[in-house]
Amino acid sequence: MLGEERRKRYEEKAELLKALAHPVRLCIVTNLLGRECNVGHMQDCLGLPQSTVSQHLATLRGHGIIRGERKGAEVVYRVINEEAAEIVRILLPEGDDLTLSSPAAAELKS
Repeated sequence: MLGEERRKRYEEKAELLKALAHPVRLCIVTNLLGRECNVGHMQDCLGLPQSTVSQHLATLRGHGIIRGERKGAEVVYRVINEEAAEIVRILLPEGDDLTLSSPAAAELKS
């Protein structure tokens, strides 16, 4: 039988994994590694409604994986949980850059 302290540690790790265990949240965290981004930009890049992106951001914030910081009129998000960042880097070592394939980026290129 697991002791109380060990059980709690395993539960915390399982909660972190559950928070990352969605393709959209994995994509968000991957694209926030080493940079900041606002909801509007994420919405454009992901091609999802703002409410959907906000729900995923709330889950990530609630688990202490990302933090939003007000900069002027917008809130920008960044990864603050190094353990989560490490997990994502292991899962997706090639990274991702949604900005290269987003409609907004296509407009900039033309």
